[in-house]
Amino acid sequence: MLTLAEAPEGSKVIVEDIMWGGWGFRRRLMEMGIAPGVLIEVLNNSRGPVVVRVRGVTLAIGRGMASKVAVRIAHG
Repeated sequence: MLTLAEAPEGSKVIVEDIMWGGWGFRRRLMEMGIAPGVLIEVLNNSRGPVVVRVRGVTLAIGRGMASKVAVRIAHG
């Protein structure tokens, strides 16, 4: 399993789990549409924040936050 911060640019991933953080952290991610089972497209993952598309919305997520989201590559 990898984290959102490690996901290759241009890939589509599915959120498996939010690994660390309290309720406030999890709630913040869920407000952005990031929850287990959600498909995320990684648009830019080179430097700075990870830029993703979630449910049609483009978001920039800090690397610290992205490193706490466990994902798997979506096949098909």
